[in-house]
Amino acid sequence: MLTRTEFFRGLGDSRSPRSATVLELLFDIVYVFALARLAGRVADDLTIVRHTLLSEAGQTVLFFTAMWMIWSLNALLASTYDPRRPDLQVVLLATMFGTLVLAVTLPQAFGQRGVVFACTYVVIQVGRPLFLAFALRGHPAHTFSLRVLTWHLASSVLWISGGVSGGLGRGIFWTIALAIEMIGAATTYPLPRVGRSQLNSLRVTVSQEHLAERYNQFFMIALAEVVLEAGAAVSFPGFTTEGTIALVASFVAVVSFWRIYFYHVRTGHASTPSGEGIQLSRWASYSLLLIVGGIICTAVGFGQVIEDPHPPIDWALVAIIFGGPVLFLIGRSTLERANRSAPRCRALYVGVVALAVAAPPMVLLPPVAVAAVAAVILAGITVYDQRAHKRGAETNPTL
Repeated sequence: MLTRTEFFRGLGDSRSPRSATVLELLFDIVYVFALARLAGRVADDLTIVRHTLLSEAGQTVLFFTAMWMIWSLNALLASTYDPRRPDLQVVLLATMFGTLVLAVTLPQAFGQRGVVFACTYVVIQVGRPLFLAFALRGHPAHTFSLRVLTWHLASSVLWISGGVSGGLGRGIFWTIALAIEMIGAATTYPLPRVGRSQLNSLRVTVSQEHLAERYNQFFMIALAEVVLEAGAAVSFPGFTTEGTIALVASFVAVVSFWRIYFYHVRTGHASTPSGEGIQLSRWASYSLLLIVGGIICTAVGFGQVIEDPHPPIDWALVAIIFGGPVLFLIGRSTLERANRSAPRCRALYVGVVALAVAAPPMVLLPPVAVAAVAAVILAGITVYDQRAHKRGAETNPTL
Protein backbone atom coordinates (compact mmCIF):
# COMPACT_ATOMS: atom_id res chain seq x y z
CA MET A 1 0.00 0.00 0.00
CA LEU A 2 1.10 3.53 -0.75
CA THR A 3 1.52 6.06 2.03
CA ARG A 4 -0.20 9.46 1.73
CA THR A 5 3.11 11.08 0.75
CA GLU A 6 3.79 8.46 -1.90
CA PHE A 7 0.25 8.79 -3.24
CA PHE A 8 0.57 12.51 -3.93
CA ARG A 9 4.18 12.34 -5.11
CA GLY A 10 4.72 12.97 -8.80
CA LEU A 11 5.31 10.03 -11.12
CA GLY A 12 8.87 11.12 -11.83
CA ASP A 13 9.74 11.07 -8.13
CA SER A 14 8.30 7.61 -7.52
CA ARG A 15 10.47 4.51 -7.39
CA SER A 16 9.67 0.96 -8.36
CA PRO A 17 9.68 -1.61 -5.53
CA ARG A 18 12.22 -4.42 -5.56
CA SER A 19 9.54 -7.08 -6.14
CA ALA A 20 6.86 -7.30 -8.80
CA THR A 21 3.28 -6.45 -7.87
CA VAL A 22 0.23 -8.69 -8.19
CA LEU A 23 -1.11 -6.45 -10.96
CA GLU A 24 1.93 -7.28 -13.07
CA LEU A 25 1.24 -10.98 -12.52
CA LEU A 26 -2.34 -10.35 -13.62
CA PHE A 27 -0.98 -8.63 -16.72
CA ASP A 28 0.98 -11.78 -17.58
CA ILE A 29 -2.21 -13.87 -17.64
CA VAL A 30 -3.03 -12.33 -21.01
CA TYR A 31 0.33 -13.50 -22.31
CA VAL A 32 -0.48 -17.08 -21.38
CA PHE A 33 -3.22 -16.82 -23.98
CA ALA A 34 -1.07 -14.81 -26.39
CA LEU A 35 1.81 -17.31 -26.30
CA ALA A 36 -0.66 -20.15 -26.89
CA ARG A 37 -1.93 -18.27 -29.94
CA LEU A 38 1.60 -17.79 -31.21
CA ALA A 39 2.41 -21.45 -30.63
CA GLY A 40 -0.68 -22.31 -32.65
CA ARG A 41 0.59 -20.18 -35.52
CA VAL A 42 3.97 -21.93 -35.43
CA ALA A 43 2.19 -25.30 -35.53
CA ASP A 44 0.11 -24.13 -38.49
CA ASP A 45 3.27 -22.95 -40.26
CA LEU A 46 4.61 -26.51 -40.09
CA THR A 47 1.56 -27.95 -41.85
CA ILE A 48 1.35 -25.60 -44.83
CA VAL A 49 2.83 -26.04 -48.29
CA ARG A 50 6.60 -25.59 -48.11
CA HIS A 51 6.85 -22.86 -50.76
CA THR A 52 4.85 -20.54 -48.51
CA LEU A 53 6.56 -21.57 -45.27
CA LEU A 54 8.98 -18.65 -45.11
CA SER A 55 6.31 -16.01 -45.61
CA GLU A 56 4.04 -17.58 -42.99
CA ALA A 57 6.90 -17.97 -40.53
CA GLY A 58 7.86 -14.34 -41.16
CA GLN A 59 4.36 -13.23 -40.16
CA THR A 60 4.58 -15.27 -36.96
CA VAL A 61 7.96 -13.75 -36.08
CA LEU A 62 6.53 -10.26 -36.69
CA PHE A 63 3.56 -10.90 -34.38
CA PHE A 64 5.76 -12.42 -31.70
CA THR A 65 8.18 -9.49 -31.78
CA ALA A 66 5.34 -6.94 -31.69
CA MET A 67 3.76 -8.63 -28.67
CA TRP A 68 7.15 -8.79 -27.03
CA MET A 69 7.74 -5.07 -27.55
CA ILE A 70 4.56 -4.34 -25.61
CA TRP A 71 5.51 -6.62 -22.73
CA SER A 72 9.13 -5.47 -22.46
CA LEU A 73 8.29 -1.75 -22.51
CA ASN A 74 5.63 -2.25 -19.84
CA ALA A 75 8.06 -4.26 -17.71
CA LEU A 76 10.57 -1.42 -18.05
CA LEU A 77 7.89 1.15 -17.14
CA ALA A 78 6.90 -0.76 -13.98
CA SER A 79 10.56 -1.24 -13.08
CA THR A 80 11.24 2.50 -13.33
CA TYR A 81 8.20 4.04 -11.67
CA ASP A 82 5.98 2.75 -8.88
CA PRO A 83 3.37 0.38 -10.39
CA ARG A 84 1.27 0.68 -7.20
CA ARG A 85 0.24 4.21 -8.24
CA PRO A 86 -3.42 4.36 -9.40
CA ASP A 87 -2.59 6.25 -12.60
CA LEU A 88 0.07 3.72 -13.58
CA GLN A 89 -2.27 0.85 -12.75
CA VAL A 90 -4.82 2.30 -15.16
CA VAL A 91 -2.16 2.32 -17.89
CA LEU A 92 -1.22 -1.29 -17.16
CA LEU A 93 -4.84 -2.46 -17.13
CA ALA A 94 -5.59 -0.62 -20.39
CA THR A 95 -2.52 -2.22 -21.96
CA MET A 96 -3.63 -5.59 -20.66
CA PHE A 97 -7.03 -5.25 -22.35
CA GLY A 98 -5.42 -4.03 -25.56
CA THR A 99 -3.05 -7.01 -25.55
CA LEU A 100 -6.03 -9.33 -25.12
CA VAL A 101 -7.64 -7.76 -28.19
CA LEU A 102 -4.40 -8.27 -30.13
CA ALA A 103 -4.24 -11.92 -29.12
CA VAL A 104 -7.85 -12.47 -30.19
CA THR A 105 -7.32 -10.84 -33.59
CA LEU A 106 -3.91 -12.43 -34.17
CA PRO A 107 -5.02 -15.43 -36.34
CA GLN A 108 -6.68 -13.06 -38.84
CA ALA A 109 -4.32 -10.11 -38.47
CA PHE A 110 -3.07 -10.58 -42.04
CA GLY A 111 -6.66 -11.00 -43.17
CA GLN A 112 -9.88 -9.21 -42.35
CA ARG A 113 -8.80 -8.11 -38.84
CA GLY A 114 -5.68 -6.24 -39.90
CA VAL A 115 -7.12 -2.79 -39.21
CA VAL A 116 -8.26 -3.82 -35.70
CA PHE A 117 -4.83 -5.27 -34.94
CA ALA A 118 -2.97 -2.21 -36.22
CA CYS A 119 -5.19 0.34 -34.47
CA THR A 120 -5.06 -1.52 -31.16
CA TYR A 121 -1.29 -1.83 -31.33
CA VAL A 122 -0.90 1.87 -32.12
CA VAL A 123 -3.17 2.90 -29.22
CA ILE A 124 -1.02 0.84 -26.83
CA GLN A 125 2.37 1.97 -28.11
CA VAL A 126 1.44 5.64 -28.52
CA GLY A 127 -0.73 5.81 -25.41
CA ARG A 128 2.07 4.79 -23.04
CA PRO A 129 4.58 7.55 -23.95
CA LEU A 130 1.71 10.02 -24.30
CA PHE A 131 0.73 9.31 -20.69
CA LEU A 132 4.35 9.67 -19.59
CA ALA A 133 4.74 12.96 -21.46
CA PHE A 134 1.75 14.31 -19.53
CA ALA A 135 2.64 12.76 -16.15
CA LEU A 136 6.32 13.78 -16.24
CA ARG A 137 5.83 17.47 -16.95
CA GLY A 138 8.49 19.45 -15.13
CA HIS A 139 10.64 16.38 -14.57
CA PRO A 140 13.99 15.86 -16.39
CA ALA A 141 12.62 12.65 -17.92
CA HIS A 142 9.87 14.59 -19.70
CA THR A 143 12.08 15.24 -22.72
CA PHE A 144 12.88 11.56 -23.04
CA SER A 145 9.18 10.64 -22.99
CA LEU A 146 8.64 13.08 -25.87
CA ARG A 147 11.42 11.36 -27.80
CA VAL A 148 9.78 7.98 -27.32
CA LEU A 149 6.42 9.43 -28.34
CA THR A 150 7.91 10.88 -31.53
CA TRP A 151 9.38 7.53 -32.59
CA HIS A 152 6.12 5.67 -31.93
CA LEU A 153 4.09 8.28 -33.75
CA ALA A 154 6.36 7.76 -36.77
CA SER A 155 5.90 3.99 -36.66
CA SER A 156 2.13 4.34 -36.08
CA VAL A 157 1.70 5.83 -39.55
CA LEU A 158 3.17 2.67 -41.04
CA TRP A 159 1.11 0.39 -38.78
CA ILE A 160 -2.12 2.05 -39.86
CA SER A 161 -1.04 2.15 -43.50
CA GLY A 162 -0.30 -1.56 -43.41
CA GLY A 163 -3.63 -2.34 -41.80
CA VAL A 164 -5.47 -0.44 -44.50
CA SER A 165 -3.44 -1.65 -47.49
CA GLY A 166 -3.51 -5.42 -46.92
CA GLY A 167 -1.69 -8.01 -49.00
CA LEU A 168 2.05 -7.77 -49.46
CA GLY A 169 2.00 -4.08 -48.56
CA ARG A 170 0.75 -4.92 -45.09
CA GLY A 171 3.76 -7.12 -44.38
CA ILE A 172 6.19 -4.51 -45.72
CA PHE A 173 4.65 -1.59 -43.80
CA TRP A 174 4.43 -3.55 -40.56
CA THR A 175 7.96 -4.87 -40.82
CA ILE A 176 9.37 -1.38 -41.33
CA ALA A 177 7.24 -0.02 -38.46
CA LEU A 178 8.45 -2.72 -36.07
CA ALA A 179 12.04 -2.17 -37.17
CA ILE A 180 11.70 1.54 -36.38
CA GLU A 181 10.50 0.75 -32.86
CA MET A 182 13.27 -1.76 -32.21
CA ILE A 183 15.98 0.57 -33.54
CA GLY A 184 14.58 3.39 -31.43
CA ALA A 185 14.65 1.27 -28.29
CA ALA A 186 18.18 0.04 -29.01
CA THR A 187 19.52 3.56 -29.61
CA THR A 188 17.53 5.26 -26.80
CA TYR A 189 15.34 7.17 -29.25
CA PRO A 190 17.62 9.83 -30.80
CA LEU A 191 16.17 12.80 -32.67
CA PRO A 192 17.77 14.95 -35.42
CA ARG A 193 20.01 17.75 -34.06
CA VAL A 194 19.48 16.41 -30.57
CA GLY A 195 21.29 13.09 -30.59
CA ARG A 196 20.85 10.14 -28.29
CA SER A 197 19.39 10.35 -24.83
CA GLN A 198 21.60 9.38 -21.94
CA LEU A 199 19.30 7.77 -19.41
CA ASN A 200 21.75 8.30 -16.57
CA SER A 201 21.66 12.06 -17.09
CA LEU A 202 17.86 12.01 -16.81
CA ARG A 203 17.99 10.81 -13.21
CA VAL A 204 15.86 7.80 -14.15
CA THR A 205 16.63 4.75 -12.03
CA VAL A 206 15.53 1.31 -13.20
CA SER A 207 15.14 -1.27 -10.44
CA GLN A 208 17.32 -4.11 -11.68
CA GLU A 209 15.87 -6.48 -9.09
CA HIS A 210 12.31 -5.69 -10.17
CA LEU A 211 13.11 -6.04 -13.87
CA ALA A 212 15.02 -9.28 -13.37
CA GLU A 213 12.10 -10.73 -11.43
CA ARG A 214 9.73 -9.78 -14.24
CA TYR A 215 12.03 -11.54 -16.71
CA ASN A 216 12.08 -14.62 -14.48
CA GLN A 217 8.29 -14.64 -14.27
CA PHE A 218 7.83 -14.32 -18.01
CA PHE A 219 10.37 -17.07 -18.58
CA MET A 220 8.34 -19.39 -16.35
CA ILE A 221 5.16 -18.55 -18.28
CA ALA A 222 6.89 -19.42 -21.53
CA LEU A 223 8.26 -22.63 -20.00
CA ALA A 224 4.72 -23.65 -19.10
CA GLU A 225 3.94 -23.61 -22.82
CA VAL A 226 6.13 -26.71 -23.28
CA VAL A 227 4.12 -28.52 -20.62
CA LEU A 228 0.82 -27.35 -22.12
CA GLU A 229 1.71 -28.39 -25.67
CA ALA A 230 3.11 -31.78 -24.65
CA GLY A 231 0.34 -32.51 -22.16
CA ALA A 232 -2.44 -31.55 -24.56
CA ALA A 233 -0.89 -33.60 -27.36
CA VAL A 234 -0.54 -36.76 -25.27
CA SER A 235 -4.01 -36.49 -23.72
CA PHE A 236 -5.92 -37.33 -26.90
CA PRO A 237 -4.29 -40.65 -27.96
CA GLY A 238 -3.28 -41.60 -24.41
CA PHE A 239 0.00 -43.10 -23.24
CA THR A 240 1.34 -44.82 -26.32
CA THR A 241 4.96 -45.94 -26.33
CA GLU A 242 6.07 -43.23 -28.75
CA GLY A 243 4.00 -40.56 -27.02
CA THR A 244 5.39 -41.47 -23.62
CA ILE A 245 8.98 -41.25 -24.88
CA ALA A 246 8.30 -37.83 -26.40
CA LEU A 247 6.56 -36.70 -23.19
CA VAL A 248 9.59 -37.72 -21.12
CA ALA A 249 11.86 -35.93 -23.61
CA SER A 250 9.79 -32.74 -23.30
CA PHE A 251 10.00 -32.94 -19.51
CA VAL A 252 13.78 -33.29 -19.72
CA ALA A 253 13.84 -30.22 -21.98
CA VAL A 254 11.76 -28.23 -19.46
CA VAL A 255 14.08 -29.14 -16.59
CA SER A 256 17.15 -28.33 -18.70
CA PHE A 257 15.80 -24.93 -19.71
CA TRP A 258 14.95 -24.14 -16.09
CA ARG A 259 18.32 -25.25 -14.79
CA ILE A 260 20.34 -23.41 -17.43
CA TYR A 261 18.30 -20.21 -17.13
CA PHE A 262 18.50 -19.90 -13.35
CA TYR A 263 21.92 -21.40 -12.67
CA HIS A 264 24.06 -20.37 -15.63
CA VAL A 265 25.04 -17.00 -14.24
CA ARG A 266 28.12 -15.34 -15.63
CA THR A 267 28.67 -13.48 -12.39
CA GLY A 268 29.03 -16.82 -10.62
CA HIS A 269 25.91 -16.48 -8.46
CA ALA A 270 22.68 -18.32 -9.14
CA SER A 271 19.64 -16.10 -9.46
CA THR A 272 16.63 -16.40 -7.19
CA PRO A 273 12.91 -16.03 -7.95
CA SER A 274 13.21 -12.40 -6.83
CA GLY A 275 15.79 -11.73 -9.53
CA GLU A 276 18.79 -11.43 -7.22
CA GLY A 277 22.06 -12.63 -8.66
CA ILE A 278 21.39 -11.48 -12.23
CA GLN A 279 23.09 -8.39 -13.61
CA LEU A 280 21.13 -7.69 -16.77
CA SER A 281 23.02 -6.66 -19.87
CA ARG A 282 22.06 -3.73 -22.03
CA TRP A 283 20.57 -6.17 -24.56
CA ALA A 284 18.73 -8.25 -21.95
CA SER A 285 15.33 -7.49 -23.48
CA TYR A 286 16.42 -8.84 -26.86
CA SER A 287 18.06 -11.81 -25.15
CA LEU A 288 14.79 -12.76 -23.49
CA LEU A 289 13.09 -12.39 -26.87
CA LEU A 290 15.34 -15.18 -28.17
CA ILE A 291 14.88 -17.24 -25.01
CA VAL A 292 11.09 -17.16 -25.13
CA GLY A 293 11.04 -17.66 -28.90
CA GLY A 294 13.26 -20.71 -28.54
CA ILE A 295 11.01 -22.17 -25.85
CA ILE A 296 7.89 -21.71 -27.99
CA CYS A 297 9.57 -23.44 -30.94
CA THR A 298 10.62 -26.31 -28.69
CA ALA A 299 7.10 -26.61 -27.27
CA VAL A 300 5.56 -26.80 -30.73
CA GLY A 301 8.19 -29.26 -31.96
CA PHE A 302 7.69 -31.74 -29.13
CA GLY A 303 3.92 -31.33 -29.36
CA GLN A 304 4.00 -32.18 -33.07
CA VAL A 305 6.08 -35.30 -32.40
CA ILE A 306 3.64 -36.52 -29.76
CA GLU A 307 0.68 -35.96 -32.09
CA ASP A 308 2.34 -37.75 -35.01
CA PRO A 309 5.27 -39.91 -33.82
CA HIS A 310 5.47 -42.03 -36.96
CA PRO A 311 8.09 -41.51 -39.70
CA PRO A 312 9.02 -39.87 -41.95
CA ILE A 313 10.05 -36.64 -40.28
CA ASP A 314 10.16 -33.33 -42.12
CA TRP A 315 13.19 -31.02 -42.27
CA ALA A 316 11.08 -28.11 -40.98
CA LEU A 317 10.16 -30.06 -37.86
CA VAL A 318 13.82 -30.91 -37.26
CA ALA A 319 14.66 -27.22 -37.59
CA ILE A 320 12.01 -26.36 -34.99
CA ILE A 321 13.05 -29.06 -32.50
CA PHE A 322 16.76 -28.26 -32.68
CA GLY A 323 16.49 -24.57 -33.55
CA GLY A 324 14.41 -23.81 -30.46
CA PRO A 325 17.14 -24.87 -28.00
CA VAL A 326 19.73 -23.04 -30.12
CA LEU A 327 17.80 -19.78 -29.82
CA PHE A 328 17.40 -20.36 -26.10
CA LEU A 329 21.12 -20.96 -25.54
CA ILE A 330 22.14 -17.92 -27.60
CA GLY A 331 19.68 -15.73 -25.73
CA ARG A 332 20.73 -17.03 -22.33
CA SER A 333 24.42 -16.50 -23.08
CA THR A 334 23.83 -12.78 -23.65
CA LEU A 335 21.20 -12.13 -20.98
CA GLU A 336 23.65 -10.98 -18.33
CA ARG A 337 26.35 -8.42 -18.11
CA ALA A 338 29.79 -9.96 -18.55
CA ASN A 339 32.01 -10.16 -15.49
CA ARG A 340 35.57 -9.86 -16.73
CA SER A 341 37.04 -11.03 -13.43
CA ALA A 342 35.19 -14.36 -13.63
CA PRO A 343 36.36 -17.27 -15.78
CA ARG A 344 34.41 -17.50 -19.01
CA CYS A 345 32.15 -20.54 -19.35
CA ARG A 346 31.75 -21.79 -22.92
CA ALA A 347 29.19 -24.50 -22.14
CA LEU A 348 26.30 -22.75 -23.88
CA TYR A 349 28.35 -22.08 -27.01
CA VAL A 350 29.43 -25.72 -27.05
CA GLY A 351 25.77 -26.64 -26.81
CA VAL A 352 24.88 -24.48 -29.81
CA VAL A 353 27.57 -26.19 -31.90
CA ALA A 354 26.48 -29.65 -30.73
CA LEU A 355 22.86 -29.02 -31.65
CA ALA A 356 23.79 -27.54 -35.04
CA VAL A 357 26.04 -30.50 -35.91
CA ALA A 358 23.54 -33.10 -34.76
CA ALA A 359 20.54 -31.61 -36.56
CA PRO A 360 21.16 -32.54 -40.26
CA PRO A 361 21.32 -36.34 -39.77
CA MET A 362 18.04 -36.23 -37.82
CA VAL A 363 15.98 -36.26 -41.03
CA LEU A 364 16.92 -39.95 -41.30
CA LEU A 365 15.48 -40.88 -37.89
CA PRO A 366 11.89 -41.33 -36.64
CA PRO A 367 10.36 -38.24 -35.01
CA VAL A 368 10.45 -39.79 -31.53
CA ALA A 369 14.17 -40.45 -31.86
CA VAL A 370 14.75 -36.86 -32.95
CA ALA A 371 12.94 -35.53 -29.86
CA ALA A 372 14.89 -37.93 -27.64
CA VAL A 373 18.25 -36.89 -29.12
CA ALA A 374 17.44 -33.20 -28.64
CA ALA A 375 16.50 -33.84 -25.01
CA VAL A 376 19.67 -35.85 -24.36
CA ILE A 377 21.84 -33.07 -25.83
CA LEU A 378 20.07 -30.48 -23.65
CA ALA A 379 20.57 -32.64 -20.57
CA GLY A 380 24.25 -33.06 -21.46
CA ILE A 381 24.66 -29.30 -21.87
CA THR A 382 23.05 -28.77 -18.45
CA VAL A 383 25.40 -31.20 -16.73
CA TYR A 384 28.45 -29.77 -18.51
CA ASP A 385 27.41 -26.23 -17.63
CA GLN A 386 26.97 -27.01 -13.94
CA ARG A 387 30.28 -28.82 -13.73
CA ALA A 388 32.04 -25.95 -15.50
CA HIS A 389 30.67 -23.48 -12.97
CA LYS A 390 31.61 -25.76 -10.09
CA ARG A 391 35.20 -25.99 -11.34
CA GLY A 392 35.26 -22.20 -11.81
CA ALA A 393 34.04 -21.66 -8.26
CA GLU A 394 36.74 -23.98 -6.89
CA THR A 395 39.52 -22.20 -8.76
CA ASN A 396 38.13 -18.73 -8.04
CA PRO A 397 36.58 -18.56 -4.54
CA THR A 398 35.21 -15.06 -5.25
CA LEU A 399 32.64 -16.56 -7.63
